[in-house]
Amino acid sequence: MLHQYIIDLSLRMASGTEKRKINNILDDFDKAHTSPSNRFLQWIYIPLLTFGLLGLVWSIPFPHLEFLGRYNGFVNWASFLIAFAIYYYYKVSPLLSYGILLIVFAFSAGIVGLEKAHINNNWPMMGTVCLLIFTLGLILQFAGSGSETKPTGFSPQMKTLLDSPLWLMSLIFRKAGVKVR
Repeated sequence: MLHQYIIDLSLRMASGTEKRKINNILDDFDKAHTSPSNRFLQWIYIPLLTFGLLGLVWSIPFPHLEFLGRYNGFVNWASFLIAFAIYYYYKVSPLLSYGILLIVFAFSAGIVGLEKAHINNNWPMMGTVCLLIFTLGLILQFAGSGSETKPTGFSPQMKTLLDSPLWLMSLIFRKAGVKVR
């Protein structure tokens, strides 16, 4: 499902045939999410899902690679997820990609903070905390999508996993008076 969507998307982007523009993405998202309660919950669950997913991928063990030298530990699987996501966002909307990049920096700092809290203060492991955050985000997402007049299935929701941060960032930019369309 999601992995096939990502593969198809990356193939279209690599071949230069990705025609989906920011207006189409935002319009599709607006049409699929009309319930006021779901729109309110999106301000909560989109960041929770994004932070939780980033932390979960971050917690996957990454091999020690000699050629990285002193940079071992700075590169992990989340580095590749971040690179792919920012590339996708940049291709769709450079302006929104900059805003999302700032959020990713903040989320990364939060994840590193969770790692340090585990080591220094005996907190739960970062992966466990991120799994709980991700699960809470999923629960809120399903609660919000249940309030939609035309509920979407799980598969289309998985396809919007990449688009939902774009939509939320576009709302933030609009509230700040920045035109994104």
